Amino acid sequence: MQDSAALRAAPTLHAAPARQAAVALLVMGASGFAGLGYQIVWTQQCGLWLGHESAAVLAVVSAFFGGMACGALALGPRIERSRRPRLAYVIFELVIALWGLLLLVALPTLTARLQAIGGIDASPLWQWSVAFVGCFLLLLPATAAMGATLPALERVMADFYPSASASGQRSVALFYAANTGGAVLGVLVTAFYALPQFGLSRTAGLCVTLNLMCAALAWVALPRGVAQTHEIGLAKSAPSQAARSRSVLRLAATGLLGVGYEVLVLRVLSQVTEDTVYTFAMLLAVYLIGTALGAAAWQRWSRLQQSDASAESRTQGLLVALAIAGLLGGASLWGAQALKDQWIGNGEGSLAWALSAEALLALAAFALPTLVMGALFSQLCANAHRAGLSFGQAVGINTLAAALAPLIFGVLLAPALGAKLTLLLLPLAYLGLCGGAAWLRARVWVPAIATLALAAIAPPLRFITLPEGGHIVSYREGAMAAVSVVEDAQGVSRLRINNRQQEGSSSSLLFDARQALLPLLLHPAPHTALFLGLGTGMTAASGAQDPSLHVDAVELLPEVIAASMHFTQAVEQGEPRLHTVNADARRYVRNAPTPYDVIVADNFHPARAGSAALYTVEHFQAVRQRLAPGGLFCQWLPLHQLDLQTLQSIVQSFLQAFPDATALLANNSLETPTLGLIGRANANGFDMATIRARLAHNSFPTPPAVFGIEDEWALLGMFVAGPAALAQFADQAPANTDDHPIVAYLAPRISYAPDSTPADRLMTLLRAVSIQPANVIKDDPSAARLAAYWQARQRFLEAGRTVRPTTDVQQMLTQVRAPLLDVLRISPDFRPAYDPLLRMARALAAQSPDAALTLLQDLQTLQPARPEAAALLQQSLRP
Repeated sequence: MQDSAALRAAPTLHAAPARQAAVALLVMGASGFAGLGYQIVWTQQCGLWLGHESAAVLAVVSAFFGGMACGALALGPRIERSRRPRLAYVIFELVIALWGLLLLVALPTLTARLQAIGGIDASPLWQWSVAFVGCFLLLLPATAAMGATLPALERVMADFYPSASASGQRSVALFYAANTGGAVLGVLVTAFYALPQFGLSRTAGLCVTLNLMCAALAWVALPRGVAQTHEIGLAKSAPSQAARSRSVLRLAATGLLGVGYEVLVLRVLSQVTEDTVYTFAMLLAVYLIGTALGAAAWQRWSRLQQSDASAESRTQGLLVALAIAGLLGGASLWGAQALKDQWIGNGEGSLAWALSAEALLALAAFALPTLVMGALFSQLCANAHRAGLSFGQAVGINTLAAALAPLIFGVLLAPALGAKLTLLLLPLAYLGLCGGAAWLRARVWVPAIATLALAAIAPPLRFITLPEGGHIVSYREGAMAAVSVVEDAQGVSRLRINNRQQEGSSSSLLFDARQALLPLLLHPAPHTALFLGLGTGMTAASGAQDPSLHVDAVELLPEVIAASMHFTQAVEQGEPRLHTVNADARRYVRNAPTPYDVIVADNFHPARAGSAALYTVEHFQAVRQRLAPGGLFCQWLPLHQLDLQTLQSIVQSFLQAFPDATALLANNSLETPTLGLIGRANANGFDMATIRARLAHNSFPTPPAVFGIEDEWALLGMFVAGPAALAQFADQAPANTDDHPIVAYLAPRISYAPDSTPADRLMTLLRAVSIQPANVIKDDPSAARLAAYWQARQRFLEAGRTVRPTTDVQQMLTQVRAPLLDVLRISPDFRPAYDPLLRMARALAAQSPDAALTLLQDLQTLQPARPEAAALLQQSLRP
């Protein structure tokens, strides 16, 4: 195939001056940095209205590729014919910068409008349609300009850059490699430094500055014009329609399959990695590094290649290589958990070491496939040029198909077929692009047979940690996550999301019910309650047992709603009364049709994708606006899953919405301590008489006493901090806001490398805060009694740190008798110390009657009003 007449008539190609070549590569790198910086920022921002970071990743990736494709296809031919491509490049960079500036100001308003269009609990089809179309239109001006920058710069340097072959074929590989290399830096710098330090707006501003710098540098330092325009299709021997069609098909298919592979690997590894903001950045960086190195290697290899192999043979070889590489990379996913465990087990237990484990998993899955992808894309661009397609058209076709990959593979195929079968379709598709005649060769049909064999014999690509003697009760793979319910040999069921995040178990009913009852009983007469986050559903279902209460529960993942039915049947008495809504919690709070007397937010793991957005100032302020007059909001926080620095930022954020906030504990556990932040529309103290009446006349079919809330002391005694103490604890901590999501970057540290135990964090917190009766109750003569209860609780928790569990009653009594009796001397009302001693006295009655009698006498002396010890004592003294 000969080049166009106009191209052949151009002056002899010569090496560009070193300065211009360096500037071109620098500009491409900086532009790539800005582009991926925008992608990270816009993914975070879109996650706020889409409700889940996984959904935002799919929608924004699709919007990026779709917009870039539109830009390359619509503007590519004009760029190819232009005699002033430098001006076009400068304009494109300015458009990106200006649209980035506009979004800095207008994005909150625009996304709020999209939230309203999406609705509160619309169908999945409508929600995904709004997500994909909304993100596409929102980002289109900038992404379309991004899609035209690489063709424009390639056109600027076309007559000045060395040809890639004797035929005059223009090289794009180094520009592509430089652009992708800059993108790698953009991902890493943005995720690991810029966003934690500066927030979203300032990071976007940095990207805007880079675009302006690229425009200025290109205008000053790059060639002003080109010697000739490049008209496609003027060759003496015009390319055949078959060659053109084959180029279009391969460009489109490889774009679709390449991004599809990325989406599937990210999906599978989310069950093995910690699934934080750092996880996505690390995996994306490795993917981009591979494609950049592949393009650069192809540039060098194509220059040094001395064989007479045809371009078609070379392309088929790369397609086969990519099929094999994809097969090997995909096969590594089955060993991902073992590889991570081995690496972590041999490591230092640091954040850097834990992140290196995720980088290792990314290398195993992406290294070979992405190297070949980079080389194949460069080869296909060269083929497209021979077939009469401009570089802009080639890029546009490739990225347009890539834009469909998140929807096709992430939303449709993976949930329908499972990750394994969907992933194994990719090598077969690459082999199919070789053409029918190529299947006569062993290099094509051997990997095809290997792929089919793996599909037949390999287990599903799902990771479910089973306890010894356990089994899977249910497994549901959705568009955003995989949800499983497993049961151990003792019949205890656990619900997990992506195998990493445990949402509760059937053995935690006492604890889960308390998370509903404590806030509900603090309100004098609630009629409506909203639970944000469902988990096993036992918390919300426990609240719904009150027949006078209407309870709504919002859950983003439909798979969790389905799985929760396995757990709520143990709570519900009669017909289920809980009304579940499949929606995003932030969106629901802002658009709910009615206010609520009580709102309870689940203890979301702050490091998991999207959860940090539920701890922002803006969200807490929206919750306050959703409360009815006199309403109460409780935000539960898992101290076993967050460090104190992260907790300080969350508390700081909560105080900005509820300045008179207080804090209480859900229970007295040292292993899974859970803190509740209480915000009220009316911050007056609680009335003791009202609390007693509420406990005495509540409508719950199972009395609160069964869950350890026997009296007003057990209810109000769970408070640990007043507003002044919380403000002092959070002093100087940065607030977690939509624009500066500090929690998303602080919280993962404890997931990767815990620096203390939950008990250590709890005790450090309790020593740092304080509580006064005036913070909780109105003027009441019982204030001293309540203060004694809090002092007893502190002594109880401190004593618990030295206890070593044992099934031997006498050994256990030896450990706890003295400290628990001391606790009761401080506050006879403290039942968590009284009840265990009473149970041990019952157990000792048969083994050691004298010891049981002595213990009962001590209990009766300390708490003469309690009938339990007196009854047992009389029974023991009976002849």
